[in-house]
Amino acid sequence: MGDKDKFGATLRRRATITAAKGESKQLNGTNATSVSNSSGKAKRKIQESFTTDSLNEHGKQKNASYDKMRCHKMQESMLSSASGFRNYRGILNWCVVMLVLNNARLFLENLLRYGILVDPIQVVSLFLKDPYSWPAACLVIVSNLFIIVALYTERKLAMGSFGEKYGLLIHSINLSVILCFPVITVLKLPSITPAGGLFALGVYTVLFLKLYSYKDVNRWCRERRHTKARSLCRSLSCPSGQSSENGGQTHVSYPGNLSLRDMYYFIFAPTLCYELNFPRSERIRIGFLLRRLFEMLLLTQLLVGLTQQWMVPIIRSSMKPFKDMDLSRIIERLLRLALPNHLIWLIFFYWFFHSSMNFVAELLRFGDREFYRDWWNSETVTYFWQNWNIPVHKWCLRHFYKPMLRKGVSKWVGQSAVFFASAFFHEYLVSVPLRMFRLWAFMGMMAQLPLAWFVGRYLRGNYGNAAVWLSLIIGQPIAVLMYVHDYYVNNYQDEPLEVEAL
Repeated sequence: MGDKDKFGATLRRRATITAAKGESKQLNGTNATSVSNSSGKAKRKIQESFTTDSLNEHGKQKNASYDKMRCHKMQESMLSSASGFRNYRGILNWCVVMLVLNNARLFLENLLRYGILVDPIQVVSLFLKDPYSWPAACLVIVSNLFIIVALYTERKLAMGSFGEKYGLLIHSINLSVILCFPVITVLKLPSITPAGGLFALGVYTVLFLKLYSYKDVNRWCRERRHTKARSLCRSLSCPSGQSSENGGQTHVSYPGNLSLRDMYYFIFAPTLCYELNFPRSERIRIGFLLRRLFEMLLLTQLLVGLTQQWMVPIIRSSMKPFKDMDLSRIIERLLRLALPNHLIWLIFFYWFFHSSMNFVAELLRFGDREFYRDWWNSETVTYFWQNWNIPVHKWCLRHFYKPMLRKGVSKWVGQSAVFFASAFFHEYLVSVPLRMFRLWAFMGMMAQLPLAWFVGRYLRGNYGNAAVWLSLIIGQPIAVLMYVHDYYVNNYQDEPLEVEAL
């Protein structure tokens, strides 16, 4: 019994061990299968990723080869405004080269047709008929009398020797005589040439504007001193402080400005608007001064040469078409005259407003050098007249336009009045020296009003700028031909006309 139990127990242990071994084998088989399955998936993933990378590289190569074949994209034409392209320097250089070549051809043609006409000595005869008689210069010297009268009147007004109304009467008489005295002298004295008369009248016109400003500013200072009103301040014209030193510059207050030195500094300063304390530069720059002097001398010779060699022959050849009223030939001569006239006007602008006025300002250490602004960018006629001659514009704004507005005058009426005054002085400076009154300059200036309205209303941007340039290029030669023709008819009608060979 005992042996059977032992034998049965042994069999059961063996069966258990066998079953356990079988289970372990089955588990080992299952693990192996799972491992093999996982390794297979990893291999497939690697194969798939390799296949994807190869496809991407192939696609990139294909796209690269396709991009090599592409040559188009969304873009505007370069000359279109939508392209945003703005670099036209090459076209500007091309215009300059073409202009130089064309002018060189005209210069050569002029020399072949007329020879050398430049004669600097002839310029002297335009100002002097008799080398021992200088009537225009004497007329300029006499102008000092009116300066002394204005200074003496202001001193008496500052001391209270007579009232404001009496002082205004003296100033009005003095200013009226400044305008009338040179006119009577030029018209009654045959020895004054047209060029000499123009120079003298120009000096008297500048003197009139300066003394008018001098009168106004000193009156403003008296009003401020008497009323003690701080609101009556006009820029730097009436400083309230006493004389002091600031940066090497002496500041004066009214009536300490009523001195002969202060008056003549203002008379020679390149400005028309008076102030008690002008901005002053620290020193005179010798290099800058010499450059401006060199420009003045060079451009003076250039102006004389271009006028004698280029303009005078065209003007002479224009007299016969005017006499015969040949409209086609008149237009042809007008267009021929437009280029030299405009070139001379541009040179004169640089000579006067940049070289000459900077030269005088540097000598006097006058600090405000804004004699002009960017008038060449004018898109309206009004902008041009406001920016090409800043001293006159400041005077008109300060002493004429704004006082009219304060009296209740509308802006349009004020602007029209400014153009009217400008037209008067243009005619004054042309008709009196030529001793004839045709009103061409006056009408030309007044024609700027409708032109300004038309350009400002219907033309914008580059079109407006082109209209301003066209009015400058064509308008001036028309006035020149009109005055020259009338002057020729009045003085040289019996002489034979020069007929230009065509």
